[in-house]
Amino acid sequence: MSAVADQPAYRWTCATDDAAFAARDGAGLLAFRDRMWLLGGWNPSDKEHFPQICNSEVWCSEDGADWEFVTHAPWEGRHTAGYAVHDGRMWIVGGDANQHHYQSDVWCSEDGERWEQVLDDAPWAPRVLHYTVAFDGAIWLIGGQSMPGFAPAEERFYADVWRSTDGGTWERVADDQPWAPRGLIGGSAVLDGRIWLLGGGTYDTPEHPTRIFRNDVWASADGVEWEQVVEQTPWAPRQYHEVAAWDGWLWVLEGHDGTGNRKDVWHSPCGIHWQELPGTPWLPRHAASVCVYDDALWVVAGNNMTPDAWRLDRA
Repeated sequence: MSAVADQPAYRWTCATDDAAFAARDGAGLLAFRDRMWLLGGWNPSDKEHFPQICNSEVWCSEDGADWEFVTHAPWEGRHTAGYAVHDGRMWIVGGDANQHHYQSDVWCSEDGERWEQVLDDAPWAPRVLHYTVAFDGAIWLIGGQSMPGFAPAEERFYADVWRSTDGGTWERVADDQPWAPRGLIGGSAVLDGRIWLLGGGTYDTPEHPTRIFRNDVWASADGVEWEQVVEQTPWAPRQYHEVAAWDGWLWVLEGHDGTGNRKDVWHSPCGIHWQELPGTPWLPRHAASVCVYDDALWVVAGNNMTPDAWRLDRA
């Protein structure tokens, strides 16, 4: 891959290394109504704050340093769910299988405190680890898998795409896509009028005990027709990483590569040519919480199990 020309200078700043919320990974992070919102999360070693492995806490912050507890939401505690802002509301789409069943529900909120269950049993269930994007006036659910080792279900690895404008009615718009079945992608990336699918993989199951890690790039303008932009990027294959679109670039941050957590950060204007942003100051992690807020790219918490919050700005 050739280098990206004229890379802007960027600077990481630690907003806090000891936030008011307990350490966690897989929490949702959304920019909504001039705040960041942290939703749920996983920490099985903290029985005080996560008595059922995951919790349903909602926290918010205006500056990433001071975090305010909002509520214990009525949805069952979860992590690595689908998180999106759509139609003036925050959305949680599905969840995990840590309670030995699939969380196949959909919830939304206009204020972060009051939550409405829009759907109890979605037609795309049972699945977890799906990629969720708000795009073109709809919520899109992409890929994912079942996890028979955690909750009963036929083993399935999905390469399909579902779409909903209201969170209650879902249409499968594409099946058996040319990209290999995958999930384990956090955040979302929409750039230049296209949804971007960046890396990801599959979690191990009893029948397929080896996890798969990918570093290919795909893009779609309608969620139906997908183009492989590049087969292999210079960033290592990974899962449980985060993706974003910010400052005119696609971003890929941290993740797990099969040997351990990562702390590398990469960006590209087109999905083909990638450049690493050197000198990442935060701890290696996967399943962090990432969003774009206040003209900055934010990384909050994750599997480093430290309640920290970092922002990336142009220097």
